[in-house]
Amino acid sequence: MTAFFKAIEDLFVNVLFAPFDFFRFMESWWASNLLNWIFFIIGAIAMTYWMLELKKYNDNGEEDKDVSAHSYL
Repeated sequence: MTAFFKAIEDLFVNVLFAPFDFFRFMESWWASNLLNWIFFIIGAIAMTYWMLELKKYNDNGEEDKDVSAHSYL
């Protein structure tokens, strides 16, 4: 059973996380955080898209603005 967990450790440490060692030892802060910047840009684009979709539904009058609780039973 120990060999199974050692194999999982070897897979993650030596194979899947190996590309991150390249970023860890870089001299430039901006380059080492490149992956973080990519995720930030993707998140900002997704949030902008979502806000524009919400505005579209709000402008069409399809948004339910009733603040009272609904009972559908």
